[in-house]
Amino acid sequence: MEETPGNGEKMPKQKRERSSLLAFGGAAALLTLAATLGITAFNAHTKNRKKKYLQGSKVRANLSASEILKLADRIISKSKEVHDAVASVPLDKVTYMNVILPLAELEAQQCPLVQSCVFPKMASTSDDVHKASAEAERRIDAHVLTCSKREDVYRIVKAFAARGEWVNAEAKYYTQALMRDFERNGLNLTLTKTEEMQRLRVQIDELSLRYIQNLNDDSTFLLFTEAELAGLPPEFLKSLGKVADGKFKVTLKSHHVAAVLELCEVGTTRSTVAVAYGKRGGEVNLSILEDLVQLRHKFARLLGYSSYADYAVNLRMARAPSKVFEFLEDISNSLTGAATMELSMLKDLKRKEEGDHPFGIEDLLYYVKKAEAQQFNMDLGALKQYFPVNLVISGVFKIVQDLFGLRFVEIRDAEVWHSDVTVYSVFDLSSGELLGHFYLDMFIRERKYNHICVVALQNGALSTNGSRQIPVALLISQFQKDASGQPALLRFSEVVNLFHEFGHVVQHICNRASFARFSGLGFDPDFVEVPALVLENWCYESFTLKLISGFHQDITKPIKDEMCKSIKRWRYSFSALKMKQEILYCLFDQIIHSAENIDMAELFKHLHPRITLGLPMLEDVNPASCFPSSAIGHEAACYSRIWSEVFAADIFASKFHESYLNQYVGMQFRNKILAPGGAKEPIEMLTGFLGREPSIQAFINSRSQCQL
Repeated sequence: MEETPGNGEKMPKQKRERSSLLAFGGAAALLTLAATLGITAFNAHTKNRKKKYLQGSKVRANLSASEILKLADRIISKSKEVHDAVASVPLDKVTYMNVILPLAELEAQQCPLVQSCVFPKMASTSDDVHKASAEAERRIDAHVLTCSKREDVYRIVKAFAARGEWVNAEAKYYTQALMRDFERNGLNLTLTKTEEMQRLRVQIDELSLRYIQNLNDDSTFLLFTEAELAGLPPEFLKSLGKVADGKFKVTLKSHHVAAVLELCEVGTTRSTVAVAYGKRGGEVNLSILEDLVQLRHKFARLLGYSSYADYAVNLRMARAPSKVFEFLEDISNSLTGAATMELSMLKDLKRKEEGDHPFGIEDLLYYVKKAEAQQFNMDLGALKQYFPVNLVISGVFKIVQDLFGLRFVEIRDAEVWHSDVTVYSVFDLSSGELLGHFYLDMFIRERKYNHICVVALQNGALSTNGSRQIPVALLISQFQKDASGQPALLRFSEVVNLFHEFGHVVQHICNRASFARFSGLGFDPDFVEVPALVLENWCYESFTLKLISGFHQDITKPIKDEMCKSIKRWRYSFSALKMKQEILYCLFDQIIHSAENIDMAELFKHLHPRITLGLPMLEDVNPASCFPSSAIGHEAACYSRIWSEVFAADIFASKFHESYLNQYVGMQFRNKILAPGGAKEPIEMLTGFLGREPSIQAFINSRSQCQL
């Protein structure tokens, strides 16, 4: 699951700087590692003192189980005290200082303390600490839910808001956010409606979990002979179970299905697996989703919205379902030409390999993979040999520091929860101001969270005396460690993920919002991924690939030029056709949450050929029964990833494409996009940075160029 992306200028050296960077590879890689690319390692304390806490950080990095539970209780007690104090203010005495400020300061002060209780369940190796962290989270979540329903506090905040006595624009924005949160919890409704809303919420949660559980519990498997699995590698076949007659068991888990659909040479096998996968959940899940959507519509109408989509999109950059439909249709229509050419190529490939058998949706992955193998000289296994993890991290650091005017300083004696963890302080390169800190917990170990992500351990905030609470971030991943004298190596997909997540670290550290709520990763949900997606672009540029690569047995040998070109071309191969597939599901999600009594089976039958260029649906399947994103987590918001990609593409193409390390542009991005965080409307930040209204054209151009 999910969940996260100052001043000082240094003018770029323009073409001279870019030329030197293009040559930064080969022997320079040795110097890169030796100098750790300008990262200063220093010991801030005397030999006999161990640094326990970072300057300006309230994060407790290594609490015991008992300390976690005690801290959780103190957090709850303090929160109740502040909420009680606000609730006791007479309605005719409300001011910013006795209503809004105490709530804002509580958020800022408690964020690092809450995270000190909660993040250990992601990182600790101790069973007791894991249990205590999970229990602390349960207690804190229950308390937060109680606070969100406090009508007495809402009444006081509402009384202050009615006065319109704003300290500044950001304080007004913060007060409006408080009001909105209370009212979306039904505190402006009658008691009867509030109780009904709570009942609906419980039912919605129960049905959502049941839908997911049905998919997770599916133990279906299919039996195939070795001949029917032709094309799959021997190591994959060895991983499969067998039955008495020697047939292989292929489950409907995603890693089995993806392997068959991408690699199996037998069309009937691909079709059998695709149909079985599309039938997961069956009529039971279809019925659950239909009930779920109706309950969501009822929930939204109680709050005054016309539909659940209206409710869900209202707080997002898109603002209205009509805007989402317009956006998705524009993208789909603009990609039709390129997608048609791509599909024609795939059909030709199938005709050559299988004769006149019709091309089906189950053939897409296999023939895309085959076409890419023919076109691009890319052995991803061999490519991995060029990405030692430490060299990649050093390269990421250099790019980010040079681009955004930052300086990283490793703190060697900071208290951490495991010996693998490293800590860095971040300074503004020009002024020397301390901007924040980040932890890197990069390597695999037992009981650790098994995905890569960024956690905002402490949000930035500005206090009334003018002092600033600085942000603290944690980047956690599961990379392999060096072993037997061999350096740990990253797959290219892991390199991209690292750039993306480090984009969130920079996003968090460079935030300068006055309120913790708007700090770092507190962006609009439609915009929060944009900074990280922008940084991903550097992974595909030759100068970056040479900077972060070096053959693991001789890091003076970076990736060759031809491979760099192949990687860049491969990025968007068949991307128009792939995007059409994604748009299909986004439209389905938006439609069912925008109108009532939709026949979901008929809707998919209508949308599928229209969006996927006439490709028929698989027989007897209903994707609505196995579409978890619409059941929980992204309901009425599946479009959001494409939305973010469009604006990230516009930013990169317009501002960075011709000057990858132009620090002047980087500082503009830092000050106009990263610094405001959630304190400004995304469209205002975008137009301010781009100097115009954002456009979908860069996104369309990148995906409309036929790659084969």
